[in-house]
Amino acid sequence: MIPKSYFKQNSEDPKPLKHVIKRKVRFDELDPLNIMWHGNYASFFEEGRIAMGDKYGFGYRTFAEYGVVIPLKKFHVDYILPLEFSEEYSIETLLYWSEAARLDFEYRIYDSDNKLATMGYSVHIMIDLKKGILVSKPDFYEKICKKWKEGRIKNRE
Repeated sequence: MIPKSYFKQNSEDPKPLKHVIKRKVRFDELDPLNIMWHGNYASFFEEGRIAMGDKYGFGYRTFAEYGVVIPLKKFHVDYILPLEFSEEYSIETLLYWSEAARLDFEYRIYDSDNKLATMGYSVHIMIDLKKGILVSKPDFYEKICKKWKEGRIKNRE
């Protein structure tokens, strides 16, 4: 079963970009109940976001090269199933289409049995180096979005 997205999409919007990374629960990530500590999930989401940005060419460094910073505006997590020590799991990161100068990321963490363990999202705005909010996408990202909308960027696993 595919979970319902946090972000509303129009029928003409391109499908979300997707990237999946694999991890294993480390001992230092456990809480006193011997399950993954809830505070780690922000870091896992960031790890997925960085891997996706590197894959598709719009990572933190690329934005910075163009004088744009993408700070967090919203962050949400829904915990469904615990992850336990040594368990392998995957972090699926999706980027949903937006006409605005913002990035709408959704995260789905699946346990070793491929059951949905955690879901969440983050919204990032785009600002310039003087902390001014951008109302339109920077040119380099607009070019990426044009390719995405035209179907010239495909999800590659």
